[in-house]
Amino acid sequence: MTKTMSPRLRRHENISGYLFLLPSLVFFLGFVVYPMAMCIWTSFTDANMNSNTKDTFIGLANYVELWHDPVFLKALWNTIIIVVVSVPVVCIFSLWVASAIYRMKEGTLSFFRVVFYLPVVTGSVAVTVVWKWMYNNYYGIFNYLLKGAGVIDKNINWLGDPKYALGCIILILLTTSVGQPIVLYVSALSNVDSSLVEAAEVDGANNTQAFWRIKWPQIMPTTLYILIITTINSFQCFALIQLLTSGGPNYATETVMYYIYYTAFKLYRFGYGNAMGVILAIFIAALSAVQFRLAKED
Repeated sequence: MTKTMSPRLRRHENISGYLFLLPSLVFFLGFVVYPMAMCIWTSFTDANMNSNTKDTFIGLANYVELWHDPVFLKALWNTIIIVVVSVPVVCIFSLWVASAIYRMKEGTLSFFRVVFYLPVVTGSVAVTVVWKWMYNNYYGIFNYLLKGAGVIDKNINWLGDPKYALGCIILILLTTSVGQPIVLYVSALSNVDSSLVEAAEVDGANNTQAFWRIKWPQIMPTTLYILIITTINSFQCFALIQLLTSGGPNYATETVMYYIYYTAFKLYRFGYGNAMGVILAIFIAALSAVQFRLAKED
């Protein structure tokens, strides 16, 4: 016979639980919910750095201006290109590498994990300095190798030419984004029920059929997580732009995140910058919802 907890003891446990949650709750409300609410509110005002003037409510004026701002539209288009290219490439490449290495011996597997994860834990400034040297149009390694192979006749200004600049940023983003997905996929593939795979092989299934019928459904939660995280990181591409191109040349590498930074902290138009932040959050939420829906249908 089970004993029922007295109302007093239950109330005491509830109070204790909420007290333990209180520090995290205060932090969440103060540093997440409140800034989000202020961001949404100031996006409807002409907020700026002038403390002598009161912020004026201007309704949807900032949002209307956004869709007539050629720089924002260019930044949004560049951001969409980054997301469309980097997200599927990162997921496919990470899954391919993880499928090739997850059965290796522990020492070899650890080596590959370190190799692919090292750019993730390396400081963004250090990574950017290395890539900037590689892209240098006078003594960069890319120009040296391509000229040596006879592919090009003269040096290419990789980061200064609108034809190549955005592609160069995407390449750096790919190399710094595959580390975590590879580690996650290795763990997910290692946890696949091997007895199901063996049973499928006994029934005559080849490696491709076993992967799509047995392994793929079991690693779908990991794939969904990787898709969402990679999408968010791609939408928020900022450090590379700031350190390498500052949005140039001729806005060829301008992204929404960098334009938000430039508008808010260079032009001091916080209301307008927050309106861009709200639009970016809506894009991320909508795309994540679509990814959730597609994953559930699979």
